[in-house]
Amino acid sequence: MLKTLAVANYRSIRSLVMPLESLNLITGANGSGKSNLYRALRLLAEAAQGGIVSSLAREGGLSSTLWAGPETVSRGMKKGTVRIEGTRRQEPVNLRLGFLGETVGYAIELGIPQMPPDGFGGDPEIKLETVWAAPALRPASVLTERRGAHVRLRGGDGEWRTIGKDLLPFESMLSMLADPERAPELLSLREEVRSWRFYDHFRADADAPARHSQIGTFTPALAHDGRDLAAALQSIRAIGDGAALDAAVDDAFPGARVRVEIGDRFTVTFEQHGLLRPLTAAELSDGTLRYLLWIAALLTPRPPSLMILNEPETSLHPDLLPALARLIEKASKRSQVWVVSHAARMIAALKEAKSCNAVTLTKELGETAIDGQGLLDAPPWKWPER
Repeated sequence: MLKTLAVANYRSIRSLVMPLESLNLITGANGSGKSNLYRALRLLAEAAQGGIVSSLAREGGLSSTLWAGPETVSRGMKKGTVRIEGTRRQEPVNLRLGFLGETVGYAIELGIPQMPPDGFGGDPEIKLETVWAAPALRPASVLTERRGAHVRLRGGDGEWRTIGKDLLPFESMLSMLADPERAPELLSLREEVRSWRFYDHFRADADAPARHSQIGTFTPALAHDGRDLAAALQSIRAIGDGAALDAAVDDAFPGARVRVEIGDRFTVTFEQHGLLRPLTAAELSDGTLRYLLWIAALLTPRPPSLMILNEPETSLHPDLLPALARLIEKASKRSQVWVVSHAARMIAALKEAKSCNAVTLTKELGETAIDGQGLLDAPPWKWPER
């Protein structure tokens, strides 16, 4: 489970260190930075997939994603007594992302290339990556370190050995050098990060993949777009908790039941009291279909270490939100869950859970901050030095 998330110089986030629990609720007004925090976590996941630089390119490149304000924001600037303007930079231009888990921490720093290849001057390059043993980064706790193209790992005897010396600027050591023999720590960390699941706005239009019959194959994890809904629901009945599935449906739609017709292809059917025949997924309302998608995602038979839900209330009637909140709370007992929401009823329902870590984001002078977090309230965090 992640204990801390740290982000620096990404969009509206100049510097932010956030404590995390098993259930995390991120709220705030429109434009406060909720989406930027969500994207930052997604970028961290891309490091393990080998796509962090290409992801930044899709966002417009490093120059478009860097913090656009002054390097430091003084008390006078916040009070309005000092003019907001750029000064001589004291630190390199960079974007930093990192997290601390129960056993290890990880940080990555991206910056502007010093000697870019012809035609690729806009590509950021990975300057530094560090993995260290929890709970704190210090020289003796560093396990693996990447500087430029060179990667070294500390052995069991405490001695350093080189495991890579020709990494390209866009290649992460997590995606390229994780190996069960040479670097088991990197392999374990990579597989954990790769298990993270992001769910963001399921499609529910007439052509949505979830409305169509699908080939039946074991599906312990619902796809991010919900295309394998029928197989995921049937997998819950086969290798997961079928009783929990029935209870979740009944909690939201009293007296209803979801079944999967099994043939050459799987088809979702929805039985409801008063109807003479079951409805197929193609006939369901957008809200009902999306709710079934959330059930399939949250009752996964193979829970990931981290599950991120971005505005799960979309297209749902407010009366369904308390039931969804109860489903999310139950899922947080098996996986760490991160929920980004601005629906008042969803927020109120999730806050009733004792384990809920509710974080409200605010923005001052264009900078995203955690409401009520003072200098001494943030978790301890130290960035690796370049």
